[in-house]
Amino acid sequence: MKIGYKLIAEAYSPTEMVRQCVRAEEAGFDFVEISDHYHPWVSEQQHSGFAWSMLAAMAAKTERIELATGVTCPFIRYHPAIIAQAAATTQLLSDGRFTLGVGSGERLSEHVVGRGWPSVSVRHQMFRESLEIIRLLWQGGYQSYEGKHLTLEDAQVFDLPETLPEIVVATGGPQASKLAAELGDGIFTTEPRADLIQAFTDAGGDGPRYTEVPMAYGATEDEAAEEARRLFRFGLTGWKVQAELPNPVNFDAATATITADHMRDAFACGPDTDKQLSVAQQFVDGGYDHLALINAGTDVDGFFDHFATELAEPLRALRPSS
Repeated sequence: MKIGYKLIAEAYSPTEMVRQCVRAEEAGFDFVEISDHYHPWVSEQQHSGFAWSMLAAMAAKTERIELATGVTCPFIRYHPAIIAQAAATTQLLSDGRFTLGVGSGERLSEHVVGRGWPSVSVRHQMFRESLEIIRLLWQGGYQSYEGKHLTLEDAQVFDLPETLPEIVVATGGPQASKLAAELGDGIFTTEPRADLIQAFTDAGGDGPRYTEVPMAYGATEDEAAEEARRLFRFGLTGWKVQAELPNPVNFDAATATITADHMRDAFACGPDTDKQLSVAQQFVDGGYDHLALINAGTDVDGFFDHFATELAEPLRALRPSS
């Protein structure tokens, strides 16, 4: 099992994101994953730097820790040809430490280029075509592609690494899990759902299983729960809301009634290691082997110290309950 740290690019500046990556390596984390958005989720966050620039800086300033996007939408705001190039370059700059996490996106970040926000079924079609294009370009040579939604014209990624990045596909249902088995190398979820892994393995998937474990570190449970409410309350809205709202002001309205108590129910809030392990155990029981810890509290360095001295060893020792 590998333990990672979620870099929340909407809550911190680009330079702070790079610093946190360096600290995560020093604290003993195995990987970091960084969000790739254009807008922050809620008005209190006030950041959203360009993930690929930050990844390049992280690659230059670290030696061991693995890097991942968590996750990139490879269509609408981007074209998959650009993501194929960006991921290959990041793999080279990091000496083979990069994983491309991909998903079908949210209106929040994709609507900014003025191409609209398609229906779920169309987005899934575009997602499939995007993965096919990325795989095609990673074969080398000049390639063309004519899909229902996306086109590639006589393109080549010239700088390809000897070992291509793994692609982990975000999934919230059986169809995406099957797509992950077909065109990806692993899956990425935000829930401790064993059924998503089962659909992946039933379709022939056997790669890494990434997930995010909700924590909020702070001096007290109350303090941590309030910080989580302020910065991470959007996470309680559910994927159908998260995928559809266009701007932070809309998420502010949608989360107006969420309280610190709600966050306390969903996150391991405060400094209690046993509580953190209890939340993580749910994901281990679900079958996940790459746990990215979210720290929705604002004591970042305190959490790194806590992980290194108190949490890392018992967390790595967790095994499925049955």
